[in-house]
Amino acid sequence: MDREQFDAFAEDDELIEVLSRLFKAMADPTRLKILYALMLSTCNVSKLVDLLSMSQSSISHQLSELRKEGLIRARKEGRKVYYSLDDEHVEILFNMGYTHARHKLGEID
Repeated sequence: MDREQFDAFAEDDELIEVLSRLFKAMADPTRLKILYALMLSTCNVSKLVDLLSMSQSSISHQLSELRKEGLIRARKEGRKVYYSLDDEHVEILFNMGYTHARHKLGEID
């Protein structure tokens, strides 16, 4: 183990806080469903309400949490707002977790 590398990480409180909030934001089943939907396609709130069979206010709240942590972005087009993943890092992170979960369930090697 590289002690110097570990100490540098362990002492970076700001990085650890951001990383902690990132994983916390992804630790909600509804938010994971939203992230998966946005991995497949850019969506507006109405589309997400339809996909998840939830109220608009519930979806909007979850979108707000995801935006706050920089996992998704919003683009206004006329009266509608379209949501997408913030960048490729979010997709990579989601896919790594998704693959790991499927492996733990014995669905893949």
